[in-house]
This record gives sequence, structure tokens and C-alpha cells, in this order.
Amino acid sequence: MTLTEIIQGRRSIRKYTDRQIPREDLEAIIEAGTYAPNAGGGQRAVIVGVRNAELAAGIGRMNLAHFDRSRLEGGYVSAEQPSVIDEPTLKSGFYGAPTVCAIFGPVNFLYSIPDAFCCAENMVLAAYERGIASCIVARGEETFDSPEGQELLRKWGVPAHYVCRCFVLLGYVDGEYPLPKPRERGRILIVEG
Repeated sequence: MTLTEIIQGRRSIRKYTDRQIPREDLEAIIEAGTYAPNAGGGQRAVIVGVRNAELAAGIGRMNLAHFDRSRLEGGYVSAEQPSVIDEPTLKSGFYGAPTVCAIFGPVNFLYSIPDAFCCAENMVLAAYERGIASCIVARGEETFDSPEGQELLRKWGVPAHYVCRCFVLLGYVDGEYPLPKPRERGRILIVEG
């Protein structure tokens, strides 16, 4: 596959089977994240891979604990791959993914969020290349904002001045792999003068 084929073929998957991904694939996907562009070459992002479906599900419930629907624009994502935006009865923001990677960055660093999302993008592209389904999920900052969440961060050794910026869900699609959505028109402007 070419890079363009990978970019155009990858989808955000929100329905996963119970099948766990191989550890060597997880390691390669995380390594791809470490090669993402980052501000000043500082390599500040910390990636924690959770290859335990039960723990991932618990963190996914924490991810939705303070979900504020009033801050959504639009509202409909997909009938075949419904999101928490579409389906308010979902109990986990991680959709049953058996593996989840949490990407952390410094709390007060100006480029912490873009650095984390660049890591996430590299990771989902690497996952697709390996035949693994993925989805990037936000709401990282509030996910670990509880005594239970803070205990996990201490246990994992995440620096105290770091906050979760986003997640990468990993697993295998439950059902058919979605077709691409048509590209919205009017999103490109090229200026030459």
C-alpha cells in the first residue's frame, strides 16, 4: 500500500470484536507515534498502551463520565459506526476496543495538544497498514480527573505535570469495514498571490 492508499483507506471504527491485537503490533504502532512531528523536536508526548480489554473498558467509562453534549457541533456521525454523539446510551467512549493508547503531554506546554494528535495520526495510519482498526478519541483531559484516574497515572508513572490529550483505540472491526464518506466540497482554497 502507498501512503496515499493508507490515508484514504483508514476509517474511524466504533464497533470492535473481542479479539486482542498482538503485542508486537501494539509496539510497532506506538513506535510510529514516537516518530510524529513535534514542536521543536522536543519529543515530549508520553504514550501508555493498555492491552487489557477490562481495563480499557473501565477507562472508556471514565472517558464519558463528564461528557458535555452541549459543546457539540453537528451531531450525526454514522449509522454503521455510531459515535457517542449519535448514541447517548453508549456507556464507554472506547466502543469495546480491546486495546487503548493514552497520549499524554505537558499541562502548560503551548504545543502539547497538537503534538499528541500528531502522534495519534501516525498511530492510526500504522494500525491500518497492519490490518488493525482504530479510532482517535478526545476528552483526555477529563478522563483521569478522579481519584481512580489519578491512581492509574501514578501506577503508570506518568509525570505529575502531564495530562492526557487523546486516545487511540485499537482492535478489529465488528462487521463490515465502512466505505468512505464523500468529501465535503468547499474545504480547499489555494492562493497563489
